[in-house]
Amino acid sequence: MRENNIFTSSRRLLLLISPWVILVALWAGIAQSGLVNPSLMPTPAQVALKFKELLFSGRLLLDMLMSTQRVFFGVICGIALAVPVGFLIGWYKDARTFLDPLINFFRALPPIALIPLVIVYFGIDEPAKIIILFYASFFAGVIVMYEGVAQISPIFIKVARTLGATEWEIFVKVIVPLTTPHILTALRVALGVAWATLVASELVAAQQGLGALIQSAGSFFQIDVIYVGIISIGAIALTMDLALRALTRRLIRWQERVESQ
Repeated sequence: MRENNIFTSSRRLLLLISPWVILVALWAGIAQSGLVNPSLMPTPAQVALKFKELLFSGRLLLDMLMSTQRVFFGVICGIALAVPVGFLIGWYKDARTFLDPLINFFRALPPIALIPLVIVYFGIDEPAKIIILFYASFFAGVIVMYEGVAQISPIFIKVARTLGATEWEIFVKVIVPLTTPHILTALRVALGVAWATLVASELVAAQQGLGALIQSAGSFFQIDVIYVGIISIGAIALTMDLALRALTRRLIRWQERVESQ
């Protein structure tokens, strides 16, 4: 039994590490093959050295902190509004008829297209950047929430009413548990969209942040710094997503899942 557990753990670890090893190996192979101009594609070692340099200078840590803070506030504000709106249009047909065209109209607009208007109305300070992330997070979250709520079977409500539950008890003991997985999924999707929108949000005269770091590096043709910024965004987004997955598993242990062996 113990040997089986060790084998399973080793196999899982190998599966987790292998894609990254393959990706870095391909990157190193292409960079050193001569197929690409060396000035256009630094090697993994060169990027690692630049990462270390920026990290110990303190610049990279500050950029990471600023970007993470912006994404956090943008997503929290976006999801705080997306959950009730998504529930409203998913649960009530009249609300869906009224709001659905507006939601679908605005969610098709890329956040970067709104930057000139955001600057006009909110200036170039921190709120403007968070508003762009809020916009992206809200529409990503509201669609996930709406689709999830719309799929809840009315049979659960009917059974609860048959058993004598009040409307408040139905909401607290039936609706909330059934919508919790969708809220967490909406949060994960919004988080991914917010990180993908980060560079656009930091076009608004940002002096600090990973998006600002990438844009500044692009202006001075510092390709290795661009790689550092991109990898940092991906690493932080992945870490936050893994943490959210762990939280999801704890909060919805009751939910049955089918996993392929």
